[in-house]
Amino acid sequence: MARTRGSWTGGRLTARSLLNPKQAATAVFHPAWIPPSVDPSIEQLKRFRVIAGAVASLGVYTIFEGGFDATQLLENALTASLVLLFITPMAVGAMLFVWRRTGTVGQLRGPLFNALKLLLLFVGCVAALVVLVTTINATGSPVVIIVGGMTMLWMLGFVVWGAVRVSGNFFGTAAVHRCLPALLATVTSWLMAVPDLVTGDLHGLSLTLGVVFILGAPVTVTAIALLEMGRLKRRYGIRLKAHPASLPPIPGHLPPTGLPHVPPQGNPFGHPYPPAGAGHPYAPGPQNPYAPPQPPYAPRNPYSPGPNGS
Repeated sequence: MARTRGSWTGGRLTARSLLNPKQAATAVFHPAWIPPSVDPSIEQLKRFRVIAGAVASLGVYTIFEGGFDATQLLENALTASLVLLFITPMAVGAMLFVWRRTGTVGQLRGPLFNALKLLLLFVGCVAALVVLVTTINATGSPVVIIVGGMTMLWMLGFVVWGAVRVSGNFFGTAAVHRCLPALLATVTSWLMAVPDLVTGDLHGLSLTLGVVFILGAPVTVTAIALLEMGRLKRRYGIRLKAHPASLPPIPGHLPPTGLPHVPPQGNPFGHPYPPAGAGHPYAPGPQNPYAPPQPPYAPRNPYSPGPNGS
């Protein structure tokens, strides 16, 4: 089926929204094809997972090791993006191997390609920001510094908010399987932390503080991800090992108004005695709603003459 115009952003990316890097990043890095969350509580868990994942990806030691260093922060972001570029396809490929018993790859071709395009788009934006910052720092032209500085500030907000969005949806892999974002966040956080533990590189921190900050983030991400996948399994029957095509359909979302988990009120079959409408042979004519009520039988004089005068 041909792609309709605006199907990636859902019409949210306009000339006015480009002035706001937050709105532009939301439209680009959270496309319209990503399915909405099935449960508000799972969405809240996802936000906690995003915070813990950011700590694992960028490292709080950037702040504690000799103060905040923007260059080091960008280098960490670029390193994390390159790790994602290799780890994400490998993890998804491993799950496709697990799912081969209950489904085919062809059934997931569309969502898989969309997720790959979103991953490449994000890594490209991070690399462009690093190149832009490096170029501005190396130049001495005032015009380049002014124009490039304004562009850099916009790109910085665009990439930072884009990182928040892709950390939640993990490059739209929820369109492939609802459990994939939690799994990929767990794998990535551990792969970012394990090298520091193996090499003993605590980045200038003490042993206790280094272990706490290096292991704290992946342990937190893992705990939240397990809780997220557990709720998906208990409430909706979504299991990580099951092929997405074999999963039960997700119930529709509740309407925005009314109390939750309350069925629609009212008689679903309509009123058993519908009001009389036009053309009803026994329908009463228009009446004055403010007229005094009439007795059921009008009073009659027993001594009054009859209709024939008798």
